[in-house]
Amino acid sequence: MIPPFQEIMLPLLEFLKDGKEHSIDEAEDYLAKVFNLTDEERHKLLKSGNQTVFRNRVGWAKTYMYKAKLLDVPRRANIVITERGLEVLKENPQSLSAKYLMKFPEFVEFHKSNKKEKQEEPESPSKSPEEVIYEKTDEINNYVKSELIIKILKSSPHFFEKLVLNLIVKMGYGGSFEDVVELLGKTGDEGVDGLIKEDILGLDKVYLQAKRWTTGTVGRKELQSFVGALLGKGAKKGIFITTSTFTKDALEYANSLKNMTLILIDGDKLVDYMLEYNVGVQVKNTIEIKKIDEDYFEEF
Repeated sequence: MIPPFQEIMLPLLEFLKDGKEHSIDEAEDYLAKVFNLTDEERHKLLKSGNQTVFRNRVGWAKTYMYKAKLLDVPRRANIVITERGLEVLKENPQSLSAKYLMKFPEFVEFHKSNKKEKQEEPESPSKSPEEVIYEKTDEINNYVKSELIIKILKSSPHFFEKLVLNLIVKMGYGGSFEDVVELLGKTGDEGVDGLIKEDILGLDKVYLQAKRWTTGTVGRKELQSFVGALLGKGAKKGIFITTSTFTKDALEYANSLKNMTLILIDGDKLVDYMLEYNVGVQVKNTIEIKKIDEDYFEEF
């Protein structure tokens, strides 16, 4: 299990007790062994995808102790223990935390509120600030997704059809919206609701069925009917979209198909795609997370 970043602080400081300069990579390798991390845990990425969770937490452990003057950063990606850090180790603490670091005035200044003059004890989160941001963003997005489902279910069948077409085009299929509408208008027989182009030239085609169900689930029978229509057209690829869910039997049936690809998109996945491709939603705020550009400072 990946440890909270504050649990990493003491082992990191102990790693530096030899007084030598070490790289962050060396420290990370050492700490991974201390916490018995698996390869999967070591390579698990933040939601941003640009850094591993473990490297991010090691970085914040380093930052906290740097602000408390327990370690120093003599050059890029390298760290070394300070005299204060050695003194802390002599105290033989059981652990280090933000609360413990409040004994150092430099750390107090680091955590001082911008709006208040008094010193406040920092929280002791198990996750790094970036992880907290992503977690809170997920909470907001989950609320938006629940509202989207309500909006879709209250909409007309025609609006739902338009929504699905918009999404398909945004995902890069069908060429243009007009092309998809035209193709959709020409089909609809034998249980097939639409036809989309898998590539912009229309070299490969995918059949589509979209069901705005307010109650019930999509079962094996509905999928068999759709597959039968696909076989009747000699098709090998299909997408079945519903605002509802698929039964376990339906999912097993779709996975068991041979020589045919059937993609199932339920209500949850539908609104996930709507958020990803900005269909029916707007970007309210953009938050930029800054980091030091080490290359810039090496130019001088």
